[in-house]
Amino acid sequence: MGSLAVDGPPTGYFYRHTDNEPYALVKSCSPLYIETVNGQRILDATGGASVSAVGHRHARVKKAINLQLDEVEYCHPSFFKTTAALQLADLLVESTDGALTRACFTASGKLGKLNPHFSELQANYISGSEAVEMAMKLARQYFLEIDPNTRRHRFIARQASWHGCTVGTLAVGDFKVRKAPYIPVLPDNVSHVLPCHTYRGLKKNESHEAYVARLAQNLEDEFYRVGPETVCAFIVEPIVGTALGCVPPLPGYLEAMKAVCDRHGALFIYDEIMCGLGRSGTRHAWQAEGTPPDIEIVGKTLASGYAPLSAVLINEKVIEALRRGSGCFTHGQTFQILPVSCAAALEVQRIIQEDDLVTNVARMGALLSSLLHARFDPHPYVGDIRGRGLFWCIEFVADRATKAPFPAVLNLAKRMANRGLEPGYDISLFAANGSADGWLGDHFLLCPPYIVSESDVEEIVKRVVKVVESVFEDVRREGLLKGMVDGLSEGEKGEALPNGAGPNDALTSGGEPDEKSMNGSHGISGIGAIERSQGAPIAA
Repeated sequence: MGSLAVDGPPTGYFYRHTDNEPYALVKSCSPLYIETVNGQRILDATGGASVSAVGHRHARVKKAINLQLDEVEYCHPSFFKTTAALQLADLLVESTDGALTRACFTASGKLGKLNPHFSELQANYISGSEAVEMAMKLARQYFLEIDPNTRRHRFIARQASWHGCTVGTLAVGDFKVRKAPYIPVLPDNVSHVLPCHTYRGLKKNESHEAYVARLAQNLEDEFYRVGPETVCAFIVEPIVGTALGCVPPLPGYLEAMKAVCDRHGALFIYDEIMCGLGRSGTRHAWQAEGTPPDIEIVGKTLASGYAPLSAVLINEKVIEALRRGSGCFTHGQTFQILPVSCAAALEVQRIIQEDDLVTNVARMGALLSSLLHARFDPHPYVGDIRGRGLFWCIEFVADRATKAPFPAVLNLAKRMANRGLEPGYDISLFAANGSADGWLGDHFLLCPPYIVSESDVEEIVKRVVKVVESVFEDVRREGLLKGMVDGLSEGEKGEALPNGAGPNDALTSGGEPDEKSMNGSHGISGIGAIERSQGAPIAA
């Protein structure tokens, strides 16, 4: 029957595992809960992969989708446009309020609205990975429009970042457990600089201002290393998502990075697929810093999971270059403005606005932060609690003094995610690995829907505490905890965090990981490391 299943009824379904996928079968859902066929009611404390904004089964979104289906379910974007796509574009553009206002034009010549930073929503996409690649292509074409003989073809990104799972976005990202097996087929026009990560990157006795200046110099040095005339753009997650776990920038960091880009004529791209559109407590994460990009990528909460959709926002400078040149972006996809997706996203974003959910994100995020710190700051194996809005992470360490991570074979983050899904615990945790050096390090994310109340946040923390206590009790009882921690060599402990500085300092001055790091340090192969992370979803 073409089935890859070994146990259970035959099935043609293949997500990752060749045998039956070890995931519960969903029966139904309610705003904050996923209900399975075995009767479990699981609190969706992660919004899937930081996707859900307005919660599950929202009546208004369901109605909007049905109304759109009654009008048109599909039309090709090179032949037609739809009201839903146009209204969504205007809504997103208007959400980027700022000091600049100018009459802008799209590549097709449509008159744009007077908008402060972004002239037009250039395109809608099915996945975040495709949207990131679209932004990269757009950056390249921007320079071609200005100079057909331009040498600009390179991109600079940051170590320990995640921008997607396609070939192009894997090259831009630096999530080693997911990237390592594919390095031989990845493009080589991307290099990486240090991230802004105070927990693991700030040196002893270094001020925040000095740290930001050091990072700016690191980016400056990388421009000169590869040739500033060859760089199209610098791309960052303003708040790092999966790879490091909800790491916000220091005040002044984005401004300093943009200054370097401007000095060398490169574009500045924000990947806000995971942290944007209200998730961090402002409509766009960059608005808290006051430093707008040239291009911004959003997704996930854009349509809140009701339909697949991501988007790219573009500033006037880029649009103007296209208008004065070819007048057209050389790109297009079959489902680029899928009417149902645009209608769903439009209604989701209207709900967020009308119900003032971004304010709720900020309020409930402050409560979540307070409760997490109260319960976990004293924990002997919690290294850091970080985040913003409803985007939070707990990182676990074997030694709080040295910040040494747990050995990979303990599978701590995966254990916690799996435990959360067991009956009696009933909570989803977005687990990931590699936060210490790309291979070692255990953390999980909490990113619940924007509609949570105080009692919901309290329940989330209550269940998280129960999961963490249960897992550590297990490893203690199994004799693993003491043995694993004591078994770490001084080299392993020091390698993870020399002088409290973190894995960043172990990377080469050119911004690229060394050969050992890229091929799997600590005796972990690329495929083996990926298998270790299989308990966590892979976000687009």
